[in-house]
Amino acid sequence: MPAACGLACEVCRFPEKGLCPIGRCVPGTDPKAPEKLEKFRAATGHPCFILECAIKKNVDHCFRCDEFPCEIHYRQEIYSKKLLDMIKGMLGKK
Repeated sequence: MPAACGLACEVCRFPEKGLCPIGRCVPGTDPKAPEKLEKFRAATGHPCFILECAIKKNVDHCFRCDEFPCEIHYRQEIYSKKLLDMIKGMLGKK
């Protein structure tokens, strides 16, 4: 199951290397999302801004949000600026 950001935890190597502070993430609408968000905040000192936004907007994945891609994606740099700009163009956004 992809996380709120759209990345599939199953293919991410961070959890298996012990580098993910919450084990594996969840979609923003998952009942465990608030718990995962707090666990992330406790481990890193700040929230996962993408998961926090998905919870707030009640979307499972960012791709389903009307505002995608938004400034959070540009700031977090999970996806390249070039890819985000291409997606914006495909969606007819400036």
